[in-house]
Amino acid sequence: MTHAHSLPATPTAAAPRALHLSLWVVQVLLAAMFLMAGGTKLTAPIETLQTQMAWVAGGLGGAVRYIGFAEVLGAIGLLAPAALRIQPGLTPLAAAGLAAIMLGATGTHIVRGEFAMVPVTLVLAGLAAFVAWGRRRAPIAPRG
Repeated sequence: MTHAHSLPATPTAAAPRALHLSLWVVQVLLAAMFLMAGGTKLTAPIETLQTQMAWVAGGLGGAVRYIGFAEVLGAIGLLAPAALRIQPGLTPLAAAGLAAIMLGATGTHIVRGEFAMVPVTLVLAGLAAFVAWGRRRAPIAPRG
């Protein structure tokens, strides 16, 4: 059982506590967002997705399930390795992968003229990049 002021996994001795806490907050928020978005892409009927996301109807519908799968795996990778302290080095890799997906999404939205989505994908890419960078600077110690 953890105390009210302790975190699910301990940072290394050199990691500043504020950075560690900030990373956990961003990891949880990103994981929730990518679980929801990726889960929808995996489970919703393609016809429904085509009405919700123009790019699915615009010829990229075949990729939607793959993208959803990658987003769900990335969300799990943001939390599970660090929280369980089993291979926590996978967490920054998952974050980097999600950043890459969001940069690809940004390019897709620009090419398709869907400029309203660009700030959303860039913010998500930036947050994921922050986790990728931060978990290298403030890594989670693996289980002893």
